[in-house]
Amino acid sequence: MTHEPYGADAGFETLAIHAGQEPDATTGAVVPPIYQVSTYAQDGVGNLRNGYEYSRSANPTRTALQECLAALEDPAGAAAGTTTAMSFASGLAAEDTVLRTVLKPGDHVVVPDDAYGGTYRLVSKVAGPWGVEHTPARLTDLDAVAAAVQPGRTKIVWVETPTNPLLRVADIAAIAEVAHAAGAILVVDNTFASPYLQQPLLLGADVVVHSTTKYLGGHSDVVGGAVVTNDPELGERLAYHQNAMGAVSGPFDAWLTLRGIKTLGVRMDRHCANARAVAEVLRDSAKVSQVLYPGFEGHDGHHVAVKQMKDFGGMISFRHAGGEQAALDFCSRTQVFTLGESLGGVESLVEHPGRMTHASVAGSELEVPADLVRLSVGIETVDDLVADVVQALG
Repeated sequence: MTHEPYGADAGFETLAIHAGQEPDATTGAVVPPIYQVSTYAQDGVGNLRNGYEYSRSANPTRTALQECLAALEDPAGAAAGTTTAMSFASGLAAEDTVLRTVLKPGDHVVVPDDAYGGTYRLVSKVAGPWGVEHTPARLTDLDAVAAAVQPGRTKIVWVETPTNPLLRVADIAAIAEVAHAAGAILVVDNTFASPYLQQPLLLGADVVVHSTTKYLGGHSDVVGGAVVTNDPELGERLAYHQNAMGAVSGPFDAWLTLRGIKTLGVRMDRHCANARAVAEVLRDSAKVSQVLYPGFEGHDGHHVAVKQMKDFGGMISFRHAGGEQAALDFCSRTQVFTLGESLGGVESLVEHPGRMTHASVAGSELEVPADLVRLSVGIETVDDLVADVVQALG
């Protein structure tokens, strides 16, 4: 539970710095300690100190992170104790826990038709053989989402917004109505936007998932994941599975993620501003056939992004007019942008989704264009980023 005075009325940046992170009771340390410990002394058999028994089940550093995450996604719910968060060893560990908590063999999931390759692999190659079926749907088409839902069988409608890597924007509130009408829950992957730009629980989602490796951690030095829900009963089930399945974040990883979250607001402002400048340069280039960036009025999801996001994020994808080889050449020529997978760190990254992050969906319904390049725009000096893009285009 978030502690006063950092409750529902506090601003985002205040919560990011203080929620779940009161000064240490023993020393007054303003940063939560790293409780690098596996087990805890008990004051008599079964008499636990503040509920701590074994660090897979609970660890004070992870508790601080979880309280902070809940407050960032739903300040009022966190203050009331109805919204809870769970921290995991990776984003996919978080997603797997949601799937296995909610689903059983014979159930059905609706997934984005341009989902992150790792999510699709988890649903199709891991949950599939277990007996869970799935249907890809274009999230920007509510009729297509509704048609993909199988009443009585569909238990989850899974949303990414913006999607990875095509930057499509889904109307969270509208899809929530479709999912709930069919008796399904709505899960939103909020990794690309972060809670600073978008809070899906306040728009009707039941569960939010994150790869905290990305914007929340923000420094490319820790891998992690998170689940947040404002449904107390579902929260209890998820917490049970978190402990039973055991893929929790370690205390040092939790501490690094908390450290990153403290500057999330200021970092996201710079990510957004830099991305806007880079996107404008790409739009003006004859060597680019299409820029996928929700901040442009011509983007199909721009009006939805304006409605549900604070800003348009630090991610851009574009299609190279010269085709696949030209896209690969661009990736090899950047100097400030580092060629690498992942996203959301302070440093700018470039990748070729078809050959890298989304290689696992090649040949499937989720295959991405071969001429596509994805940019994670960092917080370096914007003139340096723009100059790097211009020289890499040639």
